[in-house]
Amino acid sequence: MDLSPLRDSRDFRLLMGSGVITMLGSFLTLVTLPLQMMQLTGSYVAVGLLSVAEFVPMLVCGLWGGAIADALDRRRIVLFAEVGLAVMAALLAVNALLPSPQVWALYVLGALMAGLDSLQRPSLDALVPRVVRHDQLTAAAALTSFRWNFGAIAGPALAGLIVAAFGPAATYGIDLLTFLVSLALLWRVRTVPPAENSAPASLTSLVEGVRYAVGRPDLMGTYLVDMAAMFFAMATALYAFIATEFGGVETLGLLYSAGAVGALLASVTSGWTRSVHRHGLGVVVAAIAWGVAMGAAAFAPNLWTILLCLALAGGADMISGVFRSTIWNQTIPDEFRGRLAGIELLSYSSGPMLGGARASLFAQFGGLRFSLGAGGLLCVGAVGLLAAFLPALRRYDARTDENALAQAARRKALAADA
Repeated sequence: MDLSPLRDSRDFRLLMGSGVITMLGSFLTLVTLPLQMMQLTGSYVAVGLLSVAEFVPMLVCGLWGGAIADALDRRRIVLFAEVGLAVMAALLAVNALLPSPQVWALYVLGALMAGLDSLQRPSLDALVPRVVRHDQLTAAAALTSFRWNFGAIAGPALAGLIVAAFGPAATYGIDLLTFLVSLALLWRVRTVPPAENSAPASLTSLVEGVRYAVGRPDLMGTYLVDMAAMFFAMATALYAFIATEFGGVETLGLLYSAGAVGALLASVTSGWTRSVHRHGLGVVVAAIAWGVAMGAAAFAPNLWTILLCLALAGGADMISGVFRSTIWNQTIPDEFRGRLAGIELLSYSSGPMLGGARASLFAQFGGLRFSLGAGGLLCVGAVGLLAAFLPALRRYDARTDENALAQAARRKALAADA
């Protein structure tokens, strides 16, 4: 694994440290929310509606978060959102401690957390090209994925055990503590003011960002392929029910962690990605592999085979994410980076959120295995069609792409001036 961004950038080290800590707590909450909803309602649809409740604030705040990331100090936005997320974790803990926890509170607080996370994420993503050298962006993407996957393994693995032993309030309380530690690290990141030619946050600037994205078929391809893959094959809304069928709450963490284990293995062996230049084709191939692996889980005879399928799917998704991040960070001008990060957030968040509702509805009418198998098949078909109609994505090559070459020259000039 290429560790050069960690060696060379103090701010990237702080961002990584903060991310490792806060991801652990966030995944505790990510697992506990649907689990608590299942315990309170026993309904596939009620669990799936959590994703629906989170979608609208994610959509609005993701776009607005991108606009303000280009107009304001990105560090300040990150700190503000982190404080808000800590407050939401505290309120979830209070609700869980009530004699009769309120279902409506899970929807409301889950939606508010999704909104704050979406407000923060564009600024976090847009910070990376400002603190890491251009030639280290692929390595930074792999390291960021490693950070995410560490939390995705440790958090879910602990969540089921903690909930079983101490109840949901304990996991929410731990999430609160991780936010507080993360804040201490983020406070030390240097101020990152907007670019001199950045546009003030407004509806006009949002439209300009969307227009730029639409004018780049290669970018649109990365968004659409990921959205299709996640919408059709994502099945996390089913994990609590799969766990019930295969051993109880204690196995829930294994299901959530399996994909992250595969992604982590892909991350730590990701040095080979430095030699790949056709990142668009890599996105397509990895998305198809993700769909095949998720669909195969429908035919798994036991828990361990399901976990293997989820691990293979997680590895494929991680590779797709590295290549998508590389295209974004190598080709998008800094004055658009926040707004495009907001659009990217919609692409990689809306798919899983809506996919949870899709998986729940399919399971409601056809059962768990029907939902998994049909989702995987539809994923492969949708990604194949998108690849056929998006030649700019298939042909993208970092060695010849005019946007990648222009941004490399621009960052080299800025580094020389500094």
